[in-house]
Amino acid sequence: MALYLLTYDLRKEGRDYKTLYDELKKFKAVRILESVWCFNRINTNAEGLRDYFMQFIDENDGLFVAEITDWA
Repeated sequence: MALYLLTYDLRKEGRDYKTLYDELKKFKAVRILESVWCFNRINTNAEGLRDYFMQFIDENDGLFVAEITDWA
């Protein structure tokens, strides 16, 4: 099982991102900072998770996913 970090910049004001937040809840993600979440997954990688979560944000938003191997 790997630990992943997901962070985003949602650039469109007034947009409802409830679907993104609901999906993060399904992943049992823990909110670390305002737009930073961590969660565990198996049988995937950062690229696959990035591609998956892109469907829940707008084209002009930013999304970053990384596997965490050490943290403080």
